[in-house]
Amino acid sequence: MIRVGTGVDVHAYDPAAPLRLAGLDWPGEPGLSGHSDGDVVCHAVVDALLGAAGLGDIGELVGVDQPHTAGAASTGFVTLALARLSEAGWRPVNVSIQIVGQRPKFAPRRAEAQIRMTELVGAPVSLSATTTDGLGFTGRGEGLAAIATALIERSLTR
Repeated sequence: MIRVGTGVDVHAYDPAAPLRLAGLDWPGEPGLSGHSDGDVVCHAVVDALLGAAGLGDIGELVGVDQPHTAGAASTGFVTLALARLSEAGWRPVNVSIQIVGQRPKFAPRRAEAQIRMTELVGAPVSLSATTTDGLGFTGRGEGLAAIATALIERSLTR
C-alpha cells in the first residue's frame, strides 16, 4: 500500500536568530521565528510524513506548549515523525520539497541540503526553491515557506 501526504510550513524572518534550513546552518542569513529553530523544511516534511500515514500533524507531535521543544533542532522532529511512522508500519519512499522565498540563495547549497535531508529521512529527498516575483510575504522578503510531498509505503517488516 502506498500513500501520499503534503505539508506546508511558514515562518517570518527573525534577524536575531541563526538560520537553520533543511537541517543546515546558514551563517550570515537572518533566522526564522518560531518555538523551535523554525526550520520550515523540516516542519513541512514532518507534516507530509504524518499526513500521509494519517497520524496527525507536527502540532500534535511537538506542540508549542511543550517547553522542551523551545529552541529545539527541527531535525529531531523529523526523527520523531519517522519513529511514529515506523511504529504504525510505514516507511518513506521519497520526499520532494520546495522552498519559497527571496533568500537565502539556495542553489549553491542544494546538493548539501539534499544529502542532509536524505540521510535524515532515510529515503531520497529532492529540494527546489523558487521566488514569487515580489508577491506576498515571501516576495516582500518577510519570511520563508516550504511545501513538502512525501510518498510512504507499508513497511516490509510489518
